[in-house]
Amino acid sequence: MRIVALAGGIGGARFLRGLRAAIGPQDEITVIGNTGDDIHLYGLKVCPDLDTVMYTLGGGIHEEQGWGRTDETWSIKAEMKEYGVGPEWFGLGDRDFATHLVRSQMLTAGYSLSQVTEALCVRWKPGVRLLPMSDDRVETHVRITDEQGTRAIHFQEYWVKLHAAVDAEAIVAVGADTAKPAPGVLEAIAGADVILFPPSNPVVSIGTILAVPGIREAVAAAPAPVVGLSPIIGGAPVRGMADKVLAAVGVEATADAVAVHYGADLIDGWLVDTVDAASVAAVEAAGIACRAVPLLMTDVEATAEMARAALALAEQVRTSAEQVRK
Repeated sequence: MRIVALAGGIGGARFLRGLRAAIGPQDEITVIGNTGDDIHLYGLKVCPDLDTVMYTLGGGIHEEQGWGRTDETWSIKAEMKEYGVGPEWFGLGDRDFATHLVRSQMLTAGYSLSQVTEALCVRWKPGVRLLPMSDDRVETHVRITDEQGTRAIHFQEYWVKLHAAVDAEAIVAVGADTAKPAPGVLEAIAGADVILFPPSNPVVSIGTILAVPGIREAVAAAPAPVVGLSPIIGGAPVRGMADKVLAAVGVEATADAVAVHYGADLIDGWLVDTVDAASVAAVEAAGIACRAVPLLMTDVEATAEMARAALALAEQVRTSAEQVRK
C-alpha cells in the first residue's frame, strides 16, 4: 500500500507516528510537508514543520512541547541575546541550530530544499519519504490590526510571538501562486493507494500545501480515496490556533464545517471524534462519507487506531465507488 499524507507540524507528525505503527513493513508512506511556516532567522533557513516531522519520526523530538530537540541546550540563544541580536521570541536550541546550519549551507551550495531534506533524513531515518511541498520560497503571512495599525506579519510572529491573541483578518500564502510542486510530489499523489489529511491545521498547514498550483488539482483527480481527520473536537482545536485562522477564511470551528470547507470534490471520507457524532449527518449530506471515532492522540497506540480507522474508511469508500461503477 502506498500512502500519501499532507502534513503540518506537531499534529501531523504525531499522527504519522501512529500511521507508521499501524501499517505493515511492505507499505510505504510519502509525506508532503508544509513549508509555508518556513522563516529565515540569523541568516539561516528554518523549516519548522519539516523538522518536526523528521525529529518526531526519527526519535529526536522534545515530547512535552512537541517541537525542537530533546535534551536541548540554549547557549547560542543566550549569546545572541548578549549581542542584542533577535528575535528573542523565536528560540533555536543548540542542537536544533545544527540542522539549520547544515540546511543553509547546502542551499547556499546550490542544492534544492528537496535534496537537502533527503540528506537530513539520512541521519534521522524517519521511516517515511519526506518531501517539501515546494522547493520555491513560500511564506504564510497573517493580516492583523493592533495598536500599530493594520499590517501583515509572518505566521511565526502571529503564533509564536503574539500567541494568536489578535484576530486574524486574512491569511496569505506569499509566493504560493508562482511556486511549483517539489519533484516527486505530483507523482506520489497520482500513484497513491490512499491519500490522508492528518489532523493538521486546515488553513495554514494543509491549506497552504493545497495552495501550491497543481497539488489541489492532483489530489482531486487522484484515483485513490482521500480521507481526512478532523482537527476540531467539540468545537475547538485540540491544540494550536485553527479556530482563529478558520475564522479568517469564514469557516466555523466545527468538525463538519472543516469537512465542508475541504469539499466533496477534494475529500471522500472524514473522521470526527465521538463527541462530534451529531455532525456525521451534516458531513454525509455534503457528499462525504463520515464516521465518528476517538481522535485524541493520547499515545502511539491510540493514534495508530485513528490511522487504522482512516484506512478502513478509505477502503469502504473505494469499495463503494467500485460498486457504483459496476
